[in-house]
Amino acid sequence: MAKLLQINSSLFGENGNSTTLANEFVQRWKAVNPTGEVTVRDFAKEEVPHLDAARVQALFSPAEGRTAEQQAVLDYSDNIIAEIQAADAIVIGVPLYNFGVPSTLKAYFDHIARAGVTFKYTETGPVGLLNDKPVYVIATRGGVHKGQPSDTQSQFLKNFLGFVGLKDVHIIYAEGLNMGQKDQAFAAAKTEIAQEVAA
Repeated sequence: MAKLLQINSSLFGENGNSTTLANEFVQRWKAVNPTGEVTVRDFAKEEVPHLDAARVQALFSPAEGRTAEQQAVLDYSDNIIAEIQAADAIVIGVPLYNFGVPSTLKAYFDHIARAGVTFKYTETGPVGLLNDKPVYVIATRGGVHKGQPSDTQSQFLKNFLGFVGLKDVHIIYAEGLNMGQKDQAFAAAKTEIAQEVAA
């Protein structure tokens, strides 16, 4: 059975542009994989804990002296990493907030990046340990930034995902959404989504 992990990072939940297009991707994926299973992480509906000193200490705590609170931190990290490993493909809805990713998505990434678990250091540099698979990023923006210095988000996503072993990254853009270009941008993005799913 094919498995898809959907990650929605819009603050606006189902009303978010990135979520709308991520849902479009999921519907087309289901049409191709009618018996497939979709796991959803929606950061508008669930709390994503941001790192603090206590959580970092928990991630490095030895098992024999670990408190219940520290174990809960490890369990959260282990669970989201297991979801990624189990998926055959991942789709991430990512709006552009102040030239970066939503803080909830960054916090999620912070719980994934674990030395010895999702990456390791070698004499020749870091090596990602997650099983590579297609990651489809639905990048929605109010303005137009693709290919410009202002688009620091795309490279950050490629850098982080590649660092943990996810190098097959496909970014589908929908830009100019606050500039009177939403209909055209959504139509173009939906066409690209259809092509990616069918590939």
